[in-house]
Amino acid sequence: MALDIDFVRSQFPAFAAANLQGQAFFENAGGSYTCQPVINRLTRFYTERKVQPYAPYEASTLAGAEMDEARHRLAKIMGVDTDELSFGPSTTQNTYVLAQAFRQFLSPGEAIIVTNQDHEANSGPWRRLADAGIEVREWQIDPQTGHLDPADLEKLLDENVRLVCFPHCSNVVGELNPVTEITALAHAAGAFVCVDGVSYAPHGLPNVGELGPDIYLFSAYKTYGPHQGLMVIRRALGELLPNQGHFFNGDSLYKRFTPAGPDHAQVAACAGMADYIATLAHHHGGPLTEGATQGAFVHDLMRAHEVELLQPLLDMVKDRNDLRLIGPSDASKRAPTVALALDRPAEGVAAELAEHGIMAGGGDFYALRALNAMGVSTSDGVLRLSFTHYTSKKEMTQLMEALDRVLSK
Repeated sequence: MALDIDFVRSQFPAFAAANLQGQAFFENAGGSYTCQPVINRLTRFYTERKVQPYAPYEASTLAGAEMDEARHRLAKIMGVDTDELSFGPSTTQNTYVLAQAFRQFLSPGEAIIVTNQDHEANSGPWRRLADAGIEVREWQIDPQTGHLDPADLEKLLDENVRLVCFPHCSNVVGELNPVTEITALAHAAGAFVCVDGVSYAPHGLPNVGELGPDIYLFSAYKTYGPHQGLMVIRRALGELLPNQGHFFNGDSLYKRFTPAGPDHAQVAACAGMADYIATLAHHHGGPLTEGATQGAFVHDLMRAHEVELLQPLLDMVKDRNDLRLIGPSDASKRAPTVALALDRPAEGVAAELAEHGIMAGGGDFYALRALNAMGVSTSDGVLRLSFTHYTSKKEMTQLMEALDRVLSK
């Protein structure tokens, strides 16, 4: 069935905010609007539960229970065990902690594979392992299309490779990478897999258990939630890696890679993301029972709506001679994160779009390696137009009319 866009937008207070009326938001890849259930839980925690959790008095017990609820419900949606999900201050920080664990785990001469399609958060921390004698191999994108070819990965794999890192989709290229296929190739070669899902998760939480990677990372603040980084580490790998937390937490899988205390309120508020998914499923006649099946139903609702809205935008820009569309022109093969290389600095174009009520961004978006590989000026950057399932057809029309007006000057 079709996504009920009016119902969806009613779940996000930003759409009723007076100062945002007439403004169409197209920088969702930098951070999404927050849904009402998350705001409700965050407010409740700060007003009723703002104590140290897990103590034997009611406010504290409830605080700990709400934190546990967030972990349990989100893990269930992603098809993994509760203790395989950790929270941290950001995906960048989570990746850095993981890289330090691998620095201790790997031996000089062993190898890891990274891409030049990634956001720097899933590239830079891993590349620094070269300082410890770890060989770093780069799986390179096609300089024309930005595509990552699994056949090129196969050429890099051998018995020395212990880890393969790549994005579910790039924050500038947008193409959906075949996670299950790539994971199978890496596992067959004896390597673990780390997937950066930051640019994918806002378009429907994935079933990580089915996809198969050993690590899956994404950001709650880009997925309708608070500013937290979520990190799935499957048990087989998590118990092998050295503990990065306090020594007395070494036996707790979800604490092993959280060296600092988490933001209690924001962890608890992440349960609101599960509330929102359940609400969408119930409203649209989907599964009533929470879990991966319900999550898949909502994922497909979101994706179908996004693909329908995205294709006209791609059709509009793909053949223009005053810009270069980065990534596929087929909406079904990409996320609705559209980067355009122009003949002038992108930040200035974003400022011109703002005069027409379009909120978008211009720059390198921490994807300098990808832009350099494709011959895009990092000083000019790209204009990035990114949306999610809560975007309306009316807003897409507003965007396309404004874009045509600005580019035709």
